[in-house]
Amino acid sequence: MPRVPSSPVLLAGLLAGAAVAHAARPGQFDAMVPRSLPGGPRRWTYASGVAELALAAGVAHPRTRHAAAMAAAAFFVGVFPANVKMAADARHRSPAVRAAAVARLPLQVPLVLWARSVSRNAAVR
Repeated sequence: MPRVPSSPVLLAGLLAGAAVAHAARPGQFDAMVPRSLPGGPRRWTYASGVAELALAAGVAHPRTRHAAAMAAAAFFVGVFPANVKMAADARHRSPAVRAAAVARLPLQVPLVLWARSVSRNAAVR
């Protein structure tokens, strides 16, 4: 089985970078918000960006790393429906866009495993 990365600094950086992307380019994230969620898509886009920023801060700090990394794993699972929606919406787009949207789906698995690994390593120390 391949080794799962466990760097908390890189995970925090990924989460912080995603949070910045949500603020800088909210339109692309708005399109991923499932219509079944209450409220407007922009609210969910900003809320998920704030959540990612909070998770990044939690993962970066040793005292909160274990809980924040577990929360990040849950967050990665929780946003999976948005990725499914993005892939479904891409079915009428160019082959490259469709391929990128579909290829993104299995990437959630290593993200979840990475966050769990960071959490486990934080709990051991």
